[in-house]
Amino acid sequence: MKRVDVKVWFACNNHCNFCVQWDKRYKFKPRTLQEIKDILKDEFKNWSLWVVFTGWEPTVHPDLIECVKYAKKLWFVSIQIQSNWRNFADLEYVKKLINAWVSEFGPSIHWFNKETHDKQVWSPWSWEQVIKWIINLKNLNQIVIINSVITKINYKEIPELASLLIKLWVNQFQFAFVHILWSAEKNKQEVVPKKSDAIPYIKKALDIWKKAWIICMTEAIPFCLMQWYEWAIAEYNFMPETTVVDAEYRTESYADYRWNEWKAKREECKKCSKYQICEWPWKEYPEIYGWDEFVAI
Repeated sequence: MKRVDVKVWFACNNHCNFCVQWDKRYKFKPRTLQEIKDILKDEFKNWSLWVVFTGWEPTVHPDLIECVKYAKKLWFVSIQIQSNWRNFADLEYVKKLINAWVSEFGPSIHWFNKETHDKQVWSPWSWEQVIKWIINLKNLNQIVIINSVITKINYKEIPELASLLIKLWVNQFQFAFVHILWSAEKNKQEVVPKKSDAIPYIKKALDIWKKAWIICMTEAIPFCLMQWYEWAIAEYNFMPETTVVDAEYRTESYADYRWNEWKAKREECKKCSKYQICEWPWKEYPEIYGWDEFVAI
């Protein structure tokens, strides 16, 4: 099923030091309701059946509920909201989104330790707010899909975070290796871990989740570092074909864009048995740590 990722707003009420979209909050105005409706109509005609409302924080858009209602009117079969969840303090607002036909909620939580989490997103009480709303959404029988960005500060906490989220009965979990752009690039010495250092903790977390029969996956970690855990590589096993409608451009195929613009490979990679299906690391990563970790299978 083809998916469209629609950016509805370019501001955010968090200030994460690993944000890959930091500058856009200062450069672009929010899209109007009519602009969003036009995008949804065009993308539905282009055979997208699943819409994800994102942005830098889509819940700050005053017309988000109307956007969801219109997507439902067009017969999108799946409607997801990706959010940091700080604006979900109003339970009635959440119920209105559910009644408008949101089918999946995608909160972001990046640390098991709440003090570390709040410090890195520069927002006090953020961790507690996310946990509260995961509990509330599950009590409302909603599908909750978690994304956590792997950083130098949090990778050792990942198994503990996995255990916590199992107790909260989330439906799916993804560990996404930090993309080294904007704030993440500016703070790379503090933010970007060496992949081989993080892998043992990631695999331990995957073991915990697999035993609980919950869908779990990784993003931006090549096959050579994921041997025996290839089943968890999101790009190969889970990611649908996606169109991204961003602030200044529309990307027809996010997969093609990753392969041709954002990921890096070297001549040695051609010797690997996974060369034809592996997406390699973000292209900025070898500029920091080189290629020694990546050994052809």
